[in-house]
This record gives sequence, C-alpha cells and structure tokens, in this order.
Amino acid sequence: MPEPGPSPLQSSLPAAAARFGAHVFAGALASGIEAADALSTVPAAVPVPLPPAGPVGVPVSGDAPAAAVRQAGPALERILRGPSGLGTASLHLAARAEVPPAAPAAPAPEEPVPGRPIPGLYHHPIQEPDPARVAEVSRRIKDWAVDEVDLYPDDWEGEFDGFSVGRYMVACHPDAPTVEHLMLATRLMVAENAVDDCYCEDHGGSPIGLGGRLLMAHTALDPLHTTKEYQPEWAQSLHSDAPRRAYRSAMEYFLQMASPSQADRFRHDMARLHMGYLAEAAWAQTDHVPEVWEYLAMRQFNNFRPCPTITDSVGGYELPADLHAPAAMQRVIALAGNATTIVNDLYSYTKEQASPGRHLNLPVVIAEREDMSEQEAYLKAVGVHNDLMHEFEAESAALAAACPVPSVLRFLRGVAVWVDGNHYWHQTNTYRYSLPDFW
Repeated sequence: MPEPGPSPLQSSLPAAAARFGAHVFAGALASGIEAADALSTVPAAVPVPLPPAGPVGVPVSGDAPAAAVRQAGPALERILRGPSGLGTASLHLAARAEVPPAAPAAPAPEEPVPGRPIPGLYHHPIQEPDPARVAEVSRRIKDWAVDEVDLYPDDWEGEFDGFSVGRYMVACHPDAPTVEHLMLATRLMVAENAVDDCYCEDHGGSPIGLGGRLLMAHTALDPLHTTKEYQPEWAQSLHSDAPRRAYRSAMEYFLQMASPSQADRFRHDMARLHMGYLAEAAWAQTDHVPEVWEYLAMRQFNNFRPCPTITDSVGGYELPADLHAPAAMQRVIALAGNATTIVNDLYSYTKEQASPGRHLNLPVVIAEREDMSEQEAYLKAVGVHNDLMHEFEAESAALAAACPVPSVLRFLRGVAVWVDGNHYWHQTNTYRYSLPDFW
C-alpha cells in the first residue's frame, strides 16, 4: 500500500464551526479593528504566527546564549510551510494568488527509520526529530525522574530508558519554542505513565481500590480546598508515592507556563482519562468483554487526549477557551485521541498477548464479539483506525475552512503533527513493540 505522504492535516467539523470566525471578527470590530485587518499581522509567507524571535530557532539548553540558536529543521519547516494535499488550502491564511503553494511532499528521511509500520495502516511519515533536542530532553527528564520525584527504583531504569520519551515528545512537538516548553509535555507524559503502570497495570497495579487511588492522585492536578486543620495532611499525601509525586511536580511546572484556562482544560481531560481507567478496571473485576462499540466508548476516555490538548501550551501560544470548547473543535480533538489510541492497541498487541492474563484491546474485543480469528480481528481493527483518521482529517479541514483564525489553524496543525509523531514513536520503539505475523 503506498504511503500517503507527509502529514496533510485535512480535517472537518460540524457546520456550527462557521460561527467561530464571526465571533472573532465581531470582537475585532467592537474594538475598532476592520475585519480585513484582523489577520493583517500574519506575515504573508507564514500561514500561522509563531513565537516572536529573530531567526527561526531554539536554544538547545536553557543557559545557551541567545545567538546560539538551532536553525529550523525539515520538520519545523513543514510546520511553517503549512499542510499540503487535497482539501488543505483552507488551512493557509496567506492569499493563494500571492504565495505559491509549497511542494506537496517533504524530503525523505536521510536515514532509514527503525521499525516496520503496520501494513495497511493509514499514517504520515515524519522527519527524524532533532537529535540535539532529543538528547537534551532525555537528559532533563531522567534528572527530573531520579532527583526531583524519585519516580522509579534502580531496576526500572532500563524500562525508563527504553520508553524513549524524549524522542517521543520532540517528534510530537517540533514547533515548541524552547526545550523547557517540551519539558512541560514530557513531565506530564511520564507522570501519566507512572499512574498507569503503578496503579493500573505493570508495576503493582490492580483494579481493586483503583478509584480511591486515582482520586487522591487527581488532587495533585486539581488541588483540594479544605479547612486549615486538614490541609497539611492532604499536602503531605502528595509525596506518599511515585505517581502522586510525579503528578504534583509536573503540574507545578505546567502552571508556571500555561494560562489558567489551559490548566483547567488539562485537568478536565485528565478526569476523562481517569474515568476511562475506572471503566476498564470494572470490566476486569467482572471479567466482562464489552461490545466493540462499548470498548471504543471506553477508549475515548482512556486515551491520549490529554497530550494533544496541550499542544498550544507546548507551542508557546494559547487557543482561547471560546475557540477550544465548541463541539466542532472538541470533535477534532476526540477523533485525534481515538485514532492515536487505536495505534497503541495495534502496536502493543503482541506485547499484551504475551503478558499474563487477558488484556483488552480492539483486536481482542473484535475477535471475541464478532467471532473472528485473531488475524481477521487485527486487520479489521486496522480498518477502524483508518476510518477514524480519515474522519479526523476531514473534520479538521472543515473547521479550518469555517474558522480561519491564526490560533485555530496553528492548533489544528499542531494536533495533526502530534498524531503523526505518536505513530512515529510507536513504529520506531522496537524496544517495546513488535508486530504480529499476520501478513
């Protein structure tokens, strides 16, 4: 099956999105700004505003001199250039007559990408993430995990390194203005995985009593407001285990750079994630295999959604709440989270099948509920993923056409790049994943 090419970010959202642009321009008019001037500050050659700076580049370390900047690599150039492909013209603010369209295909990676993509899986290849940034993020996150939050014992070090979280986050956020912005996402990703492993799965997790553990951990993100008598006991509890220490610290860093609206949005999506954990735990306790549609409903909550929802925080800008909250944008974000989570089901299938007990994933549920062989069920799950991806791209394109506001266009592109980076990490993380022999 031919590769679909570099990330095009097509998308489409319900017709209600058409009101977004009117809302923004009405605000501009109320401030005495002509509608035609509302976007005039966007440079003609750059479809979406990026963090102000001289040359496009980012220091690799926090104490590097300002002049020592990293020139834009191919991945960042692709962000600056904007998406290409069928249906993506609306994602560019510049007039098409004045700015010639960019070449539709990005150059192939200079070196072979490790790992084999799942045959037939719809995805967009990306350029290799910046190795200097990967190394710096990897160094900083390990220092944080070991020295600041005491996240794991010594015998877990190999697993931590094998997770390759630095490469993961740099691939998903190539437009992050600094390494510290990348660290916002990296700490939160590591903390979320600590909760999953220690409370739910690999390292002592259990469905029994999970609700209480998750609730206490969630208070590290959404703090308890109580009386002076009981506040100290709650504060002390945030240091009582690795997941809570990680949540507390990662959220403190996030709050230093995110707006209150962005922080509240993230807390909401983490509550969704925890609710998904609880549904899966309840099924495990009752040995219930859900219907396929029920499983997909659970996976809409127990999924990667908190990661792409902070793409603007990591990018150093903000998608305003009234542009993030409407149903059209929420549908795009949900579809992105659902598609990327099925990618995880597919790449981790062999690993989970080799583990003790029964692990629910989409191929397993399809096989049992639709009376299919493992191979048939796996291939059908690939088709479910592809349908979700096509829907995500169609909905994004429609929203971009209906609401050509700079922050909306940049956010949509950022989510699409996160989707691509997520697939890249799963494909290339051969330490964790291998494919079943179904082809």
